[in-house]
Amino acid sequence: MAKEIERKFLVRSDAWRQHLCKSSKFLQGYIITDTDRSVRVRIKDMKCATLTLKIGHVGLSRDEFEYDIPLEDGLEMIDKATGSVISKTRYNVEYGGYLWEVDVFDGAHQGLVVAEVELDNPEDDPPLPPWVGREVTGDKRFSNQWLATCGAAAERRNGVSLKA
Repeated sequence: MAKEIERKFLVRSDAWRQHLCKSSKFLQGYIITDTDRSVRVRIKDMKCATLTLKIGHVGLSRDEFEYDIPLEDGLEMIDKATGSVISKTRYNVEYGGYLWEVDVFDGAHQGLVVAEVELDNPEDDPPLPPWVGREVTGDKRFSNQWLATCGAAAERRNGVSLKA
């Protein structure tokens, strides 16, 4: 069984850009969402598509299953997504022996920048880069699922800052 173990942080500066390895443009939509599970379709660089099932959430960990699907199927599923489609650029950044993924959001979520680090086990304690801010691991308002189905505009209206 595949496990996803990650921590998520808001980003407070662009200093991460000096360490970036590569980037990809993502379109991401949710076919099914519930409190403890989702089915997501993701288009990467308009070249390939994946379907991902995420189930449960215990601490930093949850079950994750990901499958390549034909690009044409992915584009059709994106068109049928629940809520809004997320548009973002993901940058891979190496820091302290860990691979960090920095997501810079476009569209309705423009201005939001988050960094995630995937871990081998929940006890891992990676060194935090100086460019990360507040940790938002477990805060549903910063999950892609919540952003797609509930929207960042509502959060800004309610006075919650999406900044680091």
